[in-house]
Amino acid sequence: MKGMKCIVWLFIFTSSFKQLSAQSYLNFIENKGQWNSKVAFKGELPTGAFFLKQDGGYKMVLHNLDDLKNITEQSHTLSSVKQSVQSSAIINRNLQKVLHSHAYEVKFLNANPQPQIIKEKPLANYNSYFIGNDPGKWAGGCKIYQSITYKNIYPNIDVRYYTSSQGTLKYDIIVYPGGDIKNVSLYYDGVDGLKLKDGTLKIKTSVEDVVEGNPVSYISNQSGRKEVACSYKIAGNIMRFDVKDSKPRNSILVIDPTIIFASFSGSNADNWGYTATYDNAGNFYAGGIVFATGYPVTNSAFQTKFAGGNNNTGEGDPQNNIDMNGFDIGIMKFNSTGSAVMYATYIGGATGNEQPHSLVVDNNGNLIIAGRTTSSDYPTISPNKFGPGGKQDIILTKLNANGTALIGSLRIGGAGDDGVNISSKDMPAPAPQGSVLTRRNYGDDARSEVILDNAGNIYLASCTQSSDFPTTNPFQSNNNGGTYNQDGVIIKAAPDLSNIIFSSYLGGTGDDAAFALAINPVSNNIYVCGATASKDLSNKSVNAYNGGVCDGFISIISNTANPSLLSNSYFGTASADQLYGIQFNKTGDVFITGTTEGVIPVVNSPFNAAGQSNGKQFITKLSSDLLTVLYSANFGPGGTYPNISPAAFLVDNCENVYVSGWGGGLDGPYTNSGTLGLSAKAAPDGSQPLKTTTDGNSFYFFVLERNASSQLYGGFYGDNRMTNQSSPPGDYNGVHVDGGTSRFDNKGVVYQSICACGPDPNMSTFGVPFPSNAAYQAHNGYSCNLFALKVAFNLAGVLSGVQASINGVVRDTAGCVPLQVSFTDTIGTAKQYIWNFGDGGTDTTTTTSSISHYYNSAGNFLVRLIGVDNSKCFPYDTSYVTIKVGTDSVALGLNYGRVGGCNSLTYLFTNKSIPSPTAVPFKPNSFKINFGDGSSGIFSDTITHTYPAIGTYNVSLVLVDSNYCNQYDSTIVQLRISNNVKAQFTTPAFGCAPYNAVFTNTSLGGTDFEWVFGDGSTYSTTSIAAVTHLYPNIQTYTAYLIATDTNTCNRVDTSASFVITVQGKPTANFSVSPQPPVSNTAIVFTNNSVGAVSYKWIFGDGTDSVTTSNAAVSHLYNATGTYTASLIAFNNAGCSDTVSLSVAALITPVFGIPTAIAPNCNCSNNKIFIRGFGIASVKWNIYNRWGTLVFSTENKDTGWDGTYKGVALPQDAYKYILNIKMTDGKSYTTSGDITLLK
Repeated sequence: MKGMKCIVWLFIFTSSFKQLSAQSYLNFIENKGQWNSKVAFKGELPTGAFFLKQDGGYKMVLHNLDDLKNITEQSHTLSSVKQSVQSSAIINRNLQKVLHSHAYEVKFLNANPQPQIIKEKPLANYNSYFIGNDPGKWAGGCKIYQSITYKNIYPNIDVRYYTSSQGTLKYDIIVYPGGDIKNVSLYYDGVDGLKLKDGTLKIKTSVEDVVEGNPVSYISNQSGRKEVACSYKIAGNIMRFDVKDSKPRNSILVIDPTIIFASFSGSNADNWGYTATYDNAGNFYAGGIVFATGYPVTNSAFQTKFAGGNNNTGEGDPQNNIDMNGFDIGIMKFNSTGSAVMYATYIGGATGNEQPHSLVVDNNGNLIIAGRTTSSDYPTISPNKFGPGGKQDIILTKLNANGTALIGSLRIGGAGDDGVNISSKDMPAPAPQGSVLTRRNYGDDARSEVILDNAGNIYLASCTQSSDFPTTNPFQSNNNGGTYNQDGVIIKAAPDLSNIIFSSYLGGTGDDAAFALAINPVSNNIYVCGATASKDLSNKSVNAYNGGVCDGFISIISNTANPSLLSNSYFGTASADQLYGIQFNKTGDVFITGTTEGVIPVVNSPFNAAGQSNGKQFITKLSSDLLTVLYSANFGPGGTYPNISPAAFLVDNCENVYVSGWGGGLDGPYTNSGTLGLSAKAAPDGSQPLKTTTDGNSFYFFVLERNASSQLYGGFYGDNRMTNQSSPPGDYNGVHVDGGTSRFDNKGVVYQSICACGPDPNMSTFGVPFPSNAAYQAHNGYSCNLFALKVAFNLAGVLSGVQASINGVVRDTAGCVPLQVSFTDTIGTAKQYIWNFGDGGTDTTTTTSSISHYYNSAGNFLVRLIGVDNSKCFPYDTSYVTIKVGTDSVALGLNYGRVGGCNSLTYLFTNKSIPSPTAVPFKPNSFKINFGDGSSGIFSDTITHTYPAIGTYNVSLVLVDSNYCNQYDSTIVQLRISNNVKAQFTTPAFGCAPYNAVFTNTSLGGTDFEWVFGDGSTYSTTSIAAVTHLYPNIQTYTAYLIATDTNTCNRVDTSASFVITVQGKPTANFSVSPQPPVSNTAIVFTNNSVGAVSYKWIFGDGTDSVTTSNAAVSHLYNATGTYTASLIAFNNAGCSDTVSLSVAALITPVFGIPTAIAPNCNCSNNKIFIRGFGIASVKWNIYNRWGTLVFSTENKDTGWDGTYKGVALPQDAYKYILNIKMTDGKSYTTSGDITLLK
């Protein structure tokens, strides 16, 4: 479809609120009567609510952030502070639990009042609402959507509302050919003003300012994409768009890349980030180490308790006595959007420490973990060990898809250190800390990689310093030595880790480290890469060692039960070089990435014609025999040392090459220059990098276009405020990785585990379970959390994945004529979708990723979906699904009866299902019955079952016979077993006329029920569900229930009678004084209501108060004016009456600050506040004599208690600066001294 899209971001500034409440994605909940009829959808914002109207406009309700914080704090603990003056006491007493709010509405002027509403991206869950006692306000099954489109709100113009991956509300205005953006006018009703600032639209309200970011407009057609100038124009409260080409003719547009989610682990214990991977559903697996209890394990996880260990591997901090109890592995599985944790578990022994280096997931969702341990009691499964074991051993562990049990687990090693490159990064011996031989970066000690083949066999590349490392069918049987007696090792194991297929050393007489491996898709040979100091790696080398500290190397190994070393190739310069990643394209060409302290020669790299030819990071493409360099490209600013330690590597479907890595911070003591000077570059569609600047300590993502044509993307990630903090010390560590590797999937989505060790503001996205560094907060300072980052770069070719659903059941592919099937492209990134439903119809083309189709005849239909995006290197991708439609159906039915008397627990179930006339007869195994107690059976006609105890059981009959088109249909009957039937129910004792009473049936047993309502009417039913009954008149009624169950001993029972009192409304009334008002004096509200037991006062200034006393209340207004005050009176049945009066208030703005504070005294001066009347806003800072800011607030009701970061300050004079604005519009800046007395 051709058109133009003008994209507008709407940001709500909630930086302080993130610290107060869990973040969440904004979803759109449909209105089924629970809200005002003008509302079509509602979304909850962290600071209020957002309402989409039926006509396409919206209403925003915002709350004051400081009020929210006060309410949050007061809801946990309420304390009263004596004030030094009576007026201050009145202020504080009346400002408790006050929430100021502001509502405004945005209307599309002269627009279509009834646009077509398109509901998009429904969630699997739904909401239900039971508001008050009026069933008319109840609504169940309210569906939730992730985006809403209003079609033709103006001619050929749509508006689409959705949420970005950061949780930010967005709306797109999409202008198709024939539409004119000049027709779009938005009227902002109820705002305090509109203002343009630096291209953004600032919407002023009484509680906070809302900013709509700079509008972005771009066009796209067959020639590509092009940004078009777009800006706001305002006139009064009306906003319009100014676009260069307001009437598009042949154009359409889009932007990305997108952070899908970013979340901390939420561990209260120190939790370092190591490794990450993904599964076929896009779920995120994060692995790290955890130093104590406090990791957020899930119920039924494999290991829910911290096992502990020791400090023998150096990761603790003995100087500060931190993390001295060892560590376990922590594994966390997030769903694909990061909105939920699917499981989290410890894995480790009690006698030592464990760490994960590499993760991979098989096609069944089982997770394979590779790493190392020093625990003799590390969890294993027979055969438990491979080799004698010793100091540090390699581990291979397979965890089931639910994270609840091990499928296989082995410790592998000899008497020396295994799974460690040179020595631990945190130990001063045997190697000194810093860059040594093949350990060039912080975390290089923990590099290895685990991968799978198509049969699920497990392959590992790692290191050993054992002379007796266990080998099986080796191509090299001995450790050839080195300074640290280190060789690489290659292992192939069975899918369940029940046996080792082969295990072999790989190395020469120097030290060698195997970092990564991959399987050639053409030859099936294994390619291993890493770093070597051996000049004699093998006699199969195709070239010579280049000299220097170490070279990169590639080894080719035949993938057989008795493998052989086919070839070796050195790669590097006369300095220090290493390879960290290896990948293949479809034809078997080899791609490698690494770093150098020399300069790798540039070969066939158009990208480097523009610069970066001396970069210390390189990407090289080789022929499969390693003899020919097809291209070699360098990136980075040059200099002496590399800029990053690579963490993940990918060659995508288009042969674009991706590298992620980090630099600076903890890598500074190593041969690393940090990330300053690396190039930031927007993606081809114009979308900006995640971050364009760096302080030198950050993550970096780089994408090289196919054939080294150009840099497709470059960007940073990490919070400069975090990495530049001066206190507490150590935050310079910034974002980093402590070891291990992460992964990209083949669509160019990175799954990156990071270690973040500061307060880390603004790093996480909305909707994640752990938005902040819990360990930092728990320890009140430097502590780390694993940080899971998933980013889609959207640079790979288009992909498609068609999925069917029937009657809301996802992946259901069979049904009966006539059959409606919903189809969805699960990838959803194409720009056009071509559907063929396989029933003889023509192709259907859409621009949305979902569609429905009716089948009116029986047969098997092959459905084809072609996803199209002409901007991609592979513009088409095809996927298929088969739909089976039949005519032979079954009408399901099930009866039951007790067997063996009224006290028996045995029941006979009789199948009453009826097949259609042309259907084949039932077979003995046509049906499955689930008895509701965890057991089931297969049957056709009758079956008996004995239950373990009396109780309620939901029995389901499932059709499992594929001869019928409604296979897997089911019916449920509720079996309520009781020796004697006992009739009982609950209902409120009071109601307001006219009263719809709700009766909840809580009977024990019972198959038939008769309700007697006490007004002459009755109701009979076989359902246990609640019933409602209308009592129109003010009166007292006596209701009861008769329950019948012929399977019980007493057969019939009548409940106790229950009296229901239906009342009328109370009468609300009040008076106020003084009127006329007295300056700076609270208004007294005298309650004269009759027949009420609770009251809600609404003072007309955005505040309210709820009380159960009819005593007078006082309220001090903050500004001169006339307010409409209301009182809602409630009786004990919830009936209400409302009355309102106009109330005049007189406020003379005045303020002051006491000059002394005595924190230790039991008096009103133990905390200091700003005193006064008519205060609109403040910015109050207090400093010590050295200029350190010890207190700051923008809340006029927040006082200082004489502490800094929770520590009491010494007696001294402290300087304050106050910027204050009064309700009369005047502003003041004042300063002075406060004496702190002890």
